[in-house]
Amino acid sequence: MKQIAPYIHRDISWLDFNYRVLQEAKDPNVPLFDRLKFLAIYSSNLDAFFRVRVANNRNLIRIGKKTRKNLGFVQPVILIKNKIKPFLNNGSLYLTLDLTDKKTQEPVNAIVKVPSDQLDRFIQLPNTGGNEQIIIMMDDVVRHSIPWIFPGYDIKQSYSIKLTRDAELYIDDEFSGDLLNKIKNSLRKRAVGPASRLVYDRNMPTETLNYLIRVFDLSAFDLLPEGRYHNNSDFFGFMDFGKTHLKEAPLEPIEVEELEKSPNIFDAITERDHLIHPPYHSYESVVRFFEEAAEDPDVSHIKIVQYRVASQSRIMEALIKAAQRGKQVTAFVEIKARFDEEANITWGAKLEKAGVKVYYSIPGIKVHAKTATVIRREGAEQALYCYLSTGNFHEKTANVYSDIGLFTKDTRLTTETIKLFNYLETKDREQISFEHMGIGLFNLNKLINSLINKEIKNAKSGKPSSILLKMNSLQDPEMIEKLYTASQAGVKIELIIRGICSLVPGVKEISENINAISIVDRYLEHSRIFVFHNNGDPKYYFSSADWMYRNLNKRVEIMVPIFDDALKNHVQALMDIQLNDNIKARSLNY
Repeated sequence: MKQIAPYIHRDISWLDFNYRVLQEAKDPNVPLFDRLKFLAIYSSNLDAFFRVRVANNRNLIRIGKKTRKNLGFVQPVILIKNKIKPFLNNGSLYLTLDLTDKKTQEPVNAIVKVPSDQLDRFIQLPNTGGNEQIIIMMDDVVRHSIPWIFPGYDIKQSYSIKLTRDAELYIDDEFSGDLLNKIKNSLRKRAVGPASRLVYDRNMPTETLNYLIRVFDLSAFDLLPEGRYHNNSDFFGFMDFGKTHLKEAPLEPIEVEELEKSPNIFDAITERDHLIHPPYHSYESVVRFFEEAAEDPDVSHIKIVQYRVASQSRIMEALIKAAQRGKQVTAFVEIKARFDEEANITWGAKLEKAGVKVYYSIPGIKVHAKTATVIRREGAEQALYCYLSTGNFHEKTANVYSDIGLFTKDTRLTTETIKLFNYLETKDREQISFEHMGIGLFNLNKLINSLINKEIKNAKSGKPSSILLKMNSLQDPEMIEKLYTASQAGVKIELIIRGICSLVPGVKEISENINAISIVDRYLEHSRIFVFHNNGDPKYYFSSADWMYRNLNKRVEIMVPIFDDALKNHVQALMDIQLNDNIKARSLNY
């Protein structure tokens, strides 16, 4: 009987990954303030998980037209069964109170908002001398003030709660109508989506909890007990008091001198391809690519895919300046980038106002490719320059997300990038093909399968064979089955998977030739790199795509070959460092 191939559900694997983040917060070897940062990341991740994955999996019914009362700024509310039902804002902190009416001695329940969205969550108290720094949390300030808020009641106890609401827009499969307006309308509804989780103080009495369940129409599946304080993501804003010894020492990015110091960045790219690895490398070369294109009189066109962008962006400002100077600027704006929908709509409007030709989301799919092209007049010819990357054009996350990007003038890549933009602008897939790059919805699946199949064939022929894959998530069942097949054929497979890994490595007769690690460190491992042995002539690729069903089947992604031998060696050195990590690498072998 054939053994059933093991498979870990993506959500279970994601929770496993988030625990690895929590491990960093628990590690005494990590400086104190950085441990607080990882605690904040863990909490923020968990909020998103409940807002999206839990809400989506349970397919909750949309909220009905029941009477709701918005809680304003520290507005106290006495809860009266079947009469007063306050509406809890998503992710906001509240205290639920057990009170006694001083006149009637009747027990009463009430609720009050902790204004941490209006004021600092952490309040520094006056120094009483010495080197101590005393902090009080806003939650406790409100607790202390309850007798003044409810003067006619005796205070028995207070317990903190937080409601997480469904953040899914349910528009991924929309194929018709005005997608921009549908997303705008859905964003207005996101704040009032149905509950997907009530976080509460585990010391809360059962009677009080049951009362809240009835008031807010919750079920046992909605409940998640925690400690006295919630929203640990607020630790992102915790003050450091200038105590630098409690933080990781700053790691200044390496300046890419050939790009940043060159009199003309396009001359430097003409000379050879350049690979950068921010945040270890400076991101200034990417910004300069756009700023110089905006100023260069020989540049006629700039094209870019916008997935996530910083709220204050020199790159976007450069595009605006280029359009104002009469250049043809095209931006494809993906307005289905989760939790960045509103920001992208805002940037799209700014770009359009400046004269940029803006194209918005394609119904039914997401455009996740990270690419930009500059067209420049050089003599009688038009030259194409491209920047292709694993990361977004986002100056802020470029300081904390580990990505790689390629500046190139290689016509094997630039001509295919232009083909991709032609598709994004016309939505016409006819007569478009790709020979070198893998493009989602076109040939990405086929290219990956052919590369794996070649390794399988070589292994069966007794030739050396191996596959090295680094990515955020590995979940697609077909790709996992293909890797199991490769392992069984004798292909040695090394995986570096930051987050979801539904593949189970090290299983006898199924995946015993597969080894998998995950790395969680000061920077978010965000790059996707694929290396295939190819009988001694290794093929190197970087990609915007994780191996998830959605990325490989419902998204426009890029998978870019690296042709330059020096750059291949550079990437291999990066991979060797991670494969040999004995500090931050966690084994995923079960």
